[in-house]
Amino acid sequence: MRDAVGWDIGGAHLKAAHCAGGKLRRVRQLPTPLWLGLQHLEAAVAIVLDALPEAPLLHAVTMTGELADLFPDRQHGVHGIAVAFAGALARRRPRDELRFFAGNAALLPLADVAAAHRAIASANWLASAAWCAAVVGDGVLVDLGSTTTDIVPFAGGRIRAIGGSDAERLETGELIYLGLLRTPLMALAQRVPFGGLLRRPMNEHFATTADVMRVCDELDESTDMLPAADQGEKSVEASARRLLRMVAEDLADVGLERARELARWYRARLLEELRVALEEVLLCNTMPPRAPLVAAGIGASLVAELAVRAGRPLLRWEDLPGTEAANDETRAWSARCAPAVAMARLAAEYGA
Repeated sequence: MRDAVGWDIGGAHLKAAHCAGGKLRRVRQLPTPLWLGLQHLEAAVAIVLDALPEAPLLHAVTMTGELADLFPDRQHGVHGIAVAFAGALARRRPRDELRFFAGNAALLPLADVAAAHRAIASANWLASAAWCAAVVGDGVLVDLGSTTTDIVPFAGGRIRAIGGSDAERLETGELIYLGLLRTPLMALAQRVPFGGLLRRPMNEHFATTADVMRVCDELDESTDMLPAADQGEKSVEASARRLLRMVAEDLADVGLERARELARWYRARLLEELRVALEEVLLCNTMPPRAPLVAAGIGASLVAELAVRAGRPLLRWEDLPGTEAANDETRAWSARCAPAVAMARLAAEYGA
C-alpha cells in the first residue's frame, strides 16, 4: 500500500487523514469558512502539509466546498478549489502526487478536473459509502455531520442510492441539510412548545443545533470550530440565552431549566426529522432486515438512537475493517472525518 493523505474539502471544514504503513497515522479537522475566501482553505491546507513526514505522498481530494456562495456555480467552485489546493501543495511539497475523486471515474489529475467537474462536485458521500460497501457488504451509512446528514444504502457490496446529484439526493431523503452544529433552529420547526402552549419561533439566525447539544450537555467542544450565531461565547449559559431568544424569552427571566426543556425538545425534533428520512430511504430500497446502520460523523451517538428506533444493528465507522488507527485520538476522529479516511484508503491502494 502507498502512503497517502485523503482530503475532504467542505464549505466550513477541511478534513485530512494520513495513512502510512497500512494504518491511519493522523486525522485532522480545521475550520475553513470558504464563504469568506479561499485564503482560509489555503491556510488550513498549509497547517496539515507542514505536519506531514518528508517522504513523498499521494494526495486524494474530494469536496463539497464548491457549494459555498463564494462561487457563482459548481463548475467555478470545483475549479477554484482544485487550483487553490494544487497551488498550496506545489509550494510546500512539489514531489507529491495529486488526484481528485470523481466517483466511478476514480482518481483524476488536475488537468482532467474541468471536464469532470460534475462528477467531482459533492462526491464525498460516495467515497465513504463505497468503502462501507466494500468492507461490510449490506447496510446503510448514516453520516451525521455538522451541517448535513448522508443516508446511503448499500447491499451486496454495491451502493444502492437512488440519487446521484445533490438535487436528486435531496428528493430521496439520502441527503438532509440538518446537522449537529450549524443548522439554524428556525429550519427545524414553525411551532415550538413553551410554557404549556405552542409558539411560533422567531425566524432569525439566533441559535443553532450546537446550542441545543451544548445545553443538553452532549457537545464535544473540540468539534465546534466555527463562531456561534451571535459571535459570542460558547458556554452553557450563552447557548441557553441564544436558544431562549428563539421564543422571545430571556435567561434571567425564565431560568436555565426552561432552556434545557426547550433544548431537549429541539434535539428530539432533529432526531425525528432524521428518522423520517431514514424510513423513506429504507422504504425505497429492499434491504436485508438485519442490515446494520453504519454510524459516522460527529453525530454518531444520535445515529445509534436511530438504529434502535429502526430495529437494526449498529456498526461504528471506527470499528470497520481497514480503519485501524495508530492511537485512540486518531480512531475517534476517523469517524468524524469519514470521507477523508475513505479517500486515504482509496489513495493508499491506488496503483499499488
